[in-house]
Amino acid sequence: MPYDHELAARIRTVVADEPGLTEKRMFGGRAFLINGKIAVAASSQGGLLLRVEPERTDALIREAGAARAVMRGREMWCWLRVDTQDITAAAMQRWIGEGLSYARSLPPK
Repeated sequence: MPYDHELAARIRTVVADEPGLTEKRMFGGRAFLINGKIAVAASSQGGLLLRVEPERTDALIREAGAARAVMRGREMWCWLRVDTQDITAAAMQRWIGEGLSYARSLPPK
């Protein structure tokens, strides 16, 4: 399934002014990277794919619409999938902010 181009456009409006931003096709979706580190993606499986702080992963997956991402049958530590079907603009911005915050904390590639 191709990624949601409308979702990618919504992400793009949130991240547009981020320093060190690049955008590329990854995981069958559209990824947004900060200094070469993935922050968020419009996933080919639907919704957002986020890389988040390891210490916050368990707390974040307790929130509605969030689950640990599964890739090739394995749950991935620090990666979340967020359902965006009925998400508000404020909630979308907050989730994207989680990914951006963690990507900014990592050393650049």
